[in-house]
Amino acid sequence: MRKNKLNFKITKKQIIIACLTLFLAIAVYSNYLISQNSGLQPTEVIEGVNLDDDYGEVLYVNGTEYSAYSSDDYFAQARLDKATSRDEAVETLKMVLSGQDVTEEEIAVYTQEAVTLTALIESETVIENLIKAAGYDDCVVYLDSDNASIVVKTDGLTSSDAAEIKDILLSEVNVLNENIRIFEVK
Repeated sequence: MRKNKLNFKITKKQIIIACLTLFLAIAVYSNYLISQNSGLQPTEVIEGVNLDDDYGEVLYVNGTEYSAYSSDDYFAQARLDKATSRDEAVETLKMVLSGQDVTEEEIAVYTQEAVTLTALIESETVIENLIKAAGYDDCVVYLDSDNASIVVKTDGLTSSDAAEIKDILLSEVNVLNENIRIFEVK
């Protein structure tokens, strides 16, 4: 009687791919969290002293609250973070594709991931430019296969502004309405 034995061998390449995928997921998630929390929450002022915020986040002059970081700094940092995470993803794909024991099937999968990433980057750029052309001072767009987050610099976002931004987004990509998030930075 023969027993069927499963030969399950974990190679160095599989371990490296798993670690890089985990690192990429952590980088994208942390970038998403940073974009959600940066400059979007109001602060509470008690007699000119803010006890709830970390040092350096708020600067008080004559009892008036001013943000120590301008919205321009937010958008510059957001673009830098987005470029860094995308560069890491591209480097990961390059490293995996340059591996010696990569099968044709794996190459096809990784090539498709690279094409998808490139399409998302191009769509983000087009959407950002169209939103700016519509009269908004600045914006940053984050896309993945199912979700879209847009951070717009405005003095007050109305529902008609949000509808206009959604129309611009939907003219370029297919995203469900419930997966679209628009944030305002003043």
